[in-house]
Amino acid sequence: MDKYKRLASNTMIFAIGTFSSKLLTFFLTRLYTAVLSKAEYGVTDLIQQSGNLLLPLVTLGIVNAVVRFGLDKGVRKSDVFTTGLLSILGGSILLTAISPLLGGISLLSGYEWLLCLFVLMSSLRSLCAQFVRADNRVKLFAVDGILSTVTTIAFNVLYLVVLDWGIFGYIFSIVCSDALSVVFLFCTARLGRFIRVRELDRSVSKAMLKYAVPMIPNTVLWWITNVSDRYLVAHFCGEEFNGLYAAAYKIPSLIMLASGIFMDAWQISAVTEEKERDSFYSRVMSMYSSLLFLMASGIIVCTRVIPHILFDPKYYDAWRYIPLLVIAMVFTCIVNFLGSIYMVEKKSVRSLVTAAVSAVVNVLLNLWWIPLYGVNGAAAATLICYLIVFVIRLVDTRRYIRIRWDWMRLLGCTLIVLAQTVIALLQLPLWWVWELVLCAVTVILCGKSVIATVMHLLKRG
Repeated sequence: MDKYKRLASNTMIFAIGTFSSKLLTFFLTRLYTAVLSKAEYGVTDLIQQSGNLLLPLVTLGIVNAVVRFGLDKGVRKSDVFTTGLLSILGGSILLTAISPLLGGISLLSGYEWLLCLFVLMSSLRSLCAQFVRADNRVKLFAVDGILSTVTTIAFNVLYLVVLDWGIFGYIFSIVCSDALSVVFLFCTARLGRFIRVRELDRSVSKAMLKYAVPMIPNTVLWWITNVSDRYLVAHFCGEEFNGLYAAAYKIPSLIMLASGIFMDAWQISAVTEEKERDSFYSRVMSMYSSLLFLMASGIIVCTRVIPHILFDPKYYDAWRYIPLLVIAMVFTCIVNFLGSIYMVEKKSVRSLVTAAVSAVVNVLLNLWWIPLYGVNGAAAATLICYLIVFVIRLVDTRRYIRIRWDWMRLLGCTLIVLAQTVIALLQLPLWWVWELVLCAVTVILCGKSVIATVMHLLKRG
């Protein structure tokens, strides 16, 4: 199969299984904002993000290595899966042992054991799902996405609506859904046959850990970039404003959701396709960035409409933080695409350096701008730090892949969405007319690249 068609086919499979399912979860925001107060919603978000911070520390970042080494044809699958499983189980035992220390943190007090379960189930699900994906069983990966969504919805309704368990119910629904997903993948993919502790090739384990360990601070640093603003908003502005900010993040996450589906398919192609890489990366990036800006422009147009649909009325003011976060999300996705070059080349240390720059810039800007400009200061800080990392990775990755950029289109689209943001936030007269005009210009600028890619696929069909 042609490499473009293979990428399109895998993306479509992931979209069917992931986008449809994740979209349903996305609409649960209405349920969350109805049954949880703004303060409670802010707390649940911080607990979940704390678990996400612990994940790479507990697992030694091994899931990243499972994906990369699982795609290598010369590496036994049993060595990859066994190494991943042993790393996760060992880290989870250690986390359980030190869990009483987590109770010293006021935010986590009373939720220590739940946090341990969250980390264990989430890491096991990631291991099983990413191993299945690396084994090129993308259809099973997609089916698991659908199953996970169905169970998440069911548990949310049971724990939040029927039993009214509040914060505990929100987190426990994720734990239960992940647990069922692990059982499903383990049984369906017969993953037990890949557990071979006695036959484990230690050289593979060492190579995986050598690749994964630098990814631990890398993941933690990206976590700081993406989540530290939540803690600082809670500190400087209060839990209620953090609840609004967490709700606002749900809208731009649509872009990250679509990007994540594509990146799942792209990582397979990036590793396995070796011919004409510069041309392949350039064409894919052109189409990918065009779609990102089209989504961003469309969401900004609907900035004041979407909250009416998805949020409880008490959360409506969250619309003010959406536009800047949308632009930040676009450059987050582009930065992630450039990061795939580091993954292919196994240059995790270089990825670490750029993550460190991002984290430092983000924290400093948050400390400076949140006290001055409030919640939008956090959104602006996120945007600026990703712009800086984009420039750094743009220059650094050229030593491996020389992507040809359409600078006029990239700069033009960036200026357009920035103009849309200013118009939306200032609520200028006839703002909706200007928003629609600018969105139409974005369609003109980006449509050519998307159409060219589609025609390329049809000709090869």
